[in-house]
This record gives sequence, structure tokens and C-alpha cells, in this order.
Amino acid sequence: MTHNDQASQLRQNVHRHHAKIAKTIAVVSGKGGVGKSNFTLNFALTLAEKEKSVLIVDLDIGMGNVDILLGVQSNYSIVDMYENHLSIHDIIEVGPNSLSYIAAGSGLSNVFHMDQNKFNYFLEQFEALTYEYDYIFFDMGAGATDDSLSYILAADECIVVTTPEPTSMMDAYAMIKHIYQRNMELPFYVLINRAESNKDGKAILSRLQKVTERFLSTSLRPLGIIPYDKVVSKAVIQQVPFTQFDSSSKASKSIQLLTDQYLSGEINIDHKSPSSFISRLKSFIKER
Repeated sequence: MTHNDQASQLRQNVHRHHAKIAKTIAVVSGKGGVGKSNFTLNFALTLAEKEKSVLIVDLDIGMGNVDILLGVQSNYSIVDMYENHLSIHDIIEVGPNSLSYIAAGSGLSNVFHMDQNKFNYFLEQFEALTYEYDYIFFDMGAGATDDSLSYILAADECIVVTTPEPTSMMDAYAMIKHIYQRNMELPFYVLINRAESNKDGKAILSRLQKVTERFLSTSLRPLGIIPYDKVVSKAVIQQVPFTQFDSSSKASKSIQLLTDQYLSGEINIDHKSPSSFISRLKSFIKER
């Protein structure tokens, strides 16, 4: 390494030492069809609208659809990074509000079965991103496999999306229990989607909170309630995020409210982990 290279590396290390590191957020659900990806996209877009730098990493095996919800065709996916040895910056796409996202692509399951060299390459590439964004979302598949669980456990926060349906709530609780038993320090938010009314949403939140407090001795923090809104279905058909399809809709206003509350700290846990996402991911991968 030349003197100039060493100086450049030193400056980069100093910059990173003082830089703010992105908050990593895993968005999960106990079952499919609850609107998890749609929520993730619109929440991320609203954060970006408020001048936050945001990246979505689509890790939903078989159901990756962030690009579909945006009505675009991605040039690359996370799979291409390994198969073609691309830089992670090469596979990042840019959507509305300067939102960045990485598409899932076919063959995503291979990402969770990487050999050590490929895993090290992922860590090296991903670490650079943690200094470039305020928030990095992992849109995880419904349920949790042993392979994908490490990415959830290593996140700074976990958002559990459910609907008022009894089966959805049961699956959400099972998901929370599965994760909590492996990382008791992980803060949980819960998002009730498609509630008939705010009152109904609060009642559902209360029931889920009581169950987790009784049987897991942990607290669920409410992230928000999104009402049932026909505009959401219309927006999905048009492949336009519903917050942009109709910003005055009930669902859009709910997203705006919960985003403002999240940023203001009213519902923000402000959890400060003693270690980084990268170091936690390494640890959980080793334990498998």
C-alpha cells in the first residue's frame, strides 16, 4: 500500500469513527398477505420525504416485490452482487424521493447459504452502506427460517406487521416469541394494518401487548395503526405507492402521523446497542 493509499485509508477510518451509523430495521410478519412490504415501502418513502436517507434491502424469498410495488423493473438484484462480483453500489436502484432499494431477484435463497468468502464479501460491502444512510430496512419474508433469522436478530429494531385477523395475530405472536427467545435485547414495534377503526386497532394492540407481557415478560411498543382503505388496493393495482397515489387518503395520513411520531421520539425506543449490525450478524451466523 502506497503512502497516499495509507493516508486515504486513515482519513476514511477517521471519518467513519465520527460518522453516524445507520439504524437497521427488520420488518417481519407471522404470515404472508398482511401488507408488510407495502407498509415498508411507504414508511421508507415518507422518511425519505422528510430528508432522511433510506435504503430498503428486499430479503423476502420468493415474494420479493418492492420493485413491483414501485412499478419498475430492476436492473440488478442482491443475487447479482455475488454471481457477478459487483459492488453493492452497483445494485442499488433509486426510486421516488431519492429512496434507495436493492431488489430481491430470483435465487435469493442462495444469499442465506453463502460460503465464508461470499459472506465476508457481503459484510465488507454492506458495512460501507451503514455510513451512508440514516435508515436501512430489511424487508424479510413471512415467518422466519434459521437462515434468515440472523439478519432479524442482528437488527437494531424489529417491526412486526399484523392485521386484525385472529390467525394473523396468532402468527405475529409466534413470530415475536421465536425471535425473542433468541435475542431478548431486540426492541419490538408492532404495526396494525387494515384496522376497521382506530378504536379496533388500539384494542388489538392492547391484546397483543398483554399476551407478550404475560408470557414473554417483554413489552411491545405500538408503531401505529393503518386503517382499511380502498385507496391502498387501487394504488397496488396501479403500481404506485399509496402515499403518492393519494396523499390525502386515510392510510397515507396514518403513515405520515406514525412517521412524525417515530422521528420525534414519541414512540422511538432510542435503543443504543453496544455493538454494530455487522458484529451482531457475524455472531448470530457463527451460532447457527
